Amino acid sequence: MVNFNSIKELIELAKEKNTTVGKITMEYELENSFDSREHMLKSMQDNWQVMQESIQRGVVNKDKSLSGLTGGDAIKLYAHKDDSYTGRTVMTVAASAVGVSEVNAVMGRIVACPTAGSCGIVPAAIKTAAEKNHNTEEEIIEALFTAAGIGLVIEANASIAGAYGGCQAECGTAAGMAAAAMVQLAGGTPDQVGTAVALAIKNLLGLACDPVAGLVEVPCVKRNGFVAVHSMVAADMALAGVESVIPVDEVIDAMDRIGRSLPRAVKETAEGGLATTQTGRKISERVFGK
Repeated sequence: MVNFNSIKELIELAKEKNTTVGKITMEYELENSFDSREHMLKSMQDNWQVMQESIQRGVVNKDKSLSGLTGGDAIKLYAHKDDSYTGRTVMTVAASAVGVSEVNAVMGRIVACPTAGSCGIVPAAIKTAAEKNHNTEEEIIEALFTAAGIGLVIEANASIAGAYGGCQAECGTAAGMAAAAMVQLAGGTPDQVGTAVALAIKNLLGLACDPVAGLVEVPCVKRNGFVAVHSMVAADMALAGVESVIPVDEVIDAMDRIGRSLPRAVKETAEGGLATTQTGRKISERVFGK
């Protein structure tokens, strides 16, 4: 039996079996879903196809959302990638993440990974990393299972919902999932996977969920771009040998405790933060009326 309740246990299983976090997650899924390996892999391949399509649509998207708040920014970022301060790779991951989130805002098809509000981070990170590393589709699918394993543990021990834990629960979890997947795509060790998750999440602790007018648009869409870059830095730090002083499972526990202690106003209620700025209130009135 393959079973894990923490990232540490997941990593130890991978080391014990001399395999990857992704393969351990695959075995866990097989044992707990009562599905065939072929169908399980096909389901993840289908998810990957949707992710790629949402990126392709997103980086050329000019459509505005119904509210008019978002749309058309990913194409600007993508066009700027060769002239940017940060470089082509960083701007590609940012543009891709914003693009997927814009597709979500115009009711396009996306994969919620782990949520719709954070849907651009994992796809953008994995696609950009895989292209840079020349990974095979098999390696990409395995990395997606790595991300899934991380998300599974976080959901069990903290939360992936902004309404419960603030945006640290949504974008923070996505950052950890993306960083883990990128480490695996680069051939990193299970320990480095755990380190990347810790670094990605702990530097987003306390992130408020304060959507303007209650819509998953401002600041959510652009935040996907910023956090995708953040996850890439976490992966690079782990691959470079940087370690997290606080172990990953303690970071996740801290995220849970912080999430529970955050005021209701910044947990997806649109009753605090950016949503209650002067401009935020005016937007809400324009969209929904007084």
